[in-house]
Amino acid sequence: MALTFAVGDIHGEISKMDLLLMNIERHASGGTVVFIGDYVDRGPNSAAVLQRLIDGPPDGWRWVVLPGNHEAMMIDGARADPDSDKSSLWLMNGGEETLASYPDGKVSDDHLRFIDGLDLLYRDEHRIYGHAYYDAGRTYEDQQAKAVLWERFSPSDTLDAIAPLHFVHGHTPRASNPTTRGNRTNVDSGAVYGGPLSAAVFDDEKAGPPIGLLQTR
Repeated sequence: MALTFAVGDIHGEISKMDLLLMNIERHASGGTVVFIGDYVDRGPNSAAVLQRLIDGPPDGWRWVVLPGNHEAMMIDGARADPDSDKSSLWLMNGGEETLASYPDGKVSDDHLRFIDGLDLLYRDEHRIYGHAYYDAGRTYEDQQAKAVLWERFSPSDTLDAIAPLHFVHGHTPRASNPTTRGNRTNVDSGAVYGGPLSAAVFDDEKAGPPIGLLQTR
């Protein structure tokens, strides 16, 4: 059985990330891991999280890395004038912690280039993966970055319009996550706020919600 593991928002929690990846690799000998975005800000070591993603997976595994709104803020803030609104917005939303995780207090150019190269969405036979939101009124190819990275579903939104596809996202942390509402699953369980870091497990050969869950605190 081919499996995909969708990992929720990490926010600099490198220890939780490493433990969760170990659990995933114990669970299966190979497969796909989709990282759903928000690797930086607020947590203790954003630089290490990005470097771990750049270093890539072990043999037998495929990693898909998608951007979140915090990566978008970091790109804008790190490249802007320090006195600009873009810089201030980033720093107020966890950018100070991110800068502190780099030895020279500056995001490295290779990390910025890595984020620049990320695809907005990922799609397999049965599911679509993105950071925050999916506009059912647009085609997959016409999804807008501002919406995918920033908008939020209402708690009751089932996204039935994309059936039989299933959308997997993060962005809205809740202690009860991962939770499924109709044709969407939210995997952000608030790792940076003291919650676990979660990976929802999907069967690549079957449509629908997760078949399992891995978590680490």
